[in-house]
Amino acid sequence: MQQDGAPPHFRLDVRRWLNDVLLHQWIGWGAHEDLMFCPWPTRSHNLTPCDYFLWGYVKDKAFVPPQPVSIPDLKNRITAAVETITPDLPCRVWREMDYRLDVCRVTKGAYIEHL
Repeated sequence: MQQDGAPPHFRLDVRRWLNDVLLHQWIGWGAHEDLMFCPWPTRSHNLTPCDYFLWGYVKDKAFVPPQPVSIPDLKNRITAAVETITPDLPCRVWREMDYRLDVCRVTKGAYIEHL
């Protein structure tokens, strides 16, 4: 599992094990000699829904004045923020993702300032 934008594992011993046990069945950062299914895609905040939507959405809902004064208060606010996500919201996020993919295709993966 990845957390906070951490990259996938790239250690040589991990890749050796993956090549031995999961021949052509793993996705990751590898070298030309690795026997993966496909390479891990380039990381882009423009194409990661948690980065371009969820974290900002939750922060906007949780950090309104008065600011939380304790960890339990913050946890309650985060829970309340997540509970405001309605079923139509992920659909709108998916449409935004489709748009972002189109922009990346058109720009051939170039950096996009205001996406």
